[in-house]
Amino acid sequence: MAQGGSTMGEEPTWVELVFGFLLTAAVPTLIGGAVILSVIGLVVWATAPLRGRRRSRSDDEPGPMTHRG
Repeated sequence: MAQGGSTMGEEPTWVELVFGFLLTAAVPTLIGGAVILSVIGLVVWATAPLRGRRRSRSDDEPGPMTHRG
């Protein structure tokens, strides 16, 4: 069977190229951003008890600039 017409598709317009580029760039950006925010959130969550201990200890001892009177 003979195939009629061109086997090549049409050239994409510049709007389709820009949309394709933005879509291609958005996927890794969203995934990478979610991973980075998750890691930051886990670090903040894991270190919260340490910050609480440090803060309560520093509140007990007045510093040189603290005025109580």
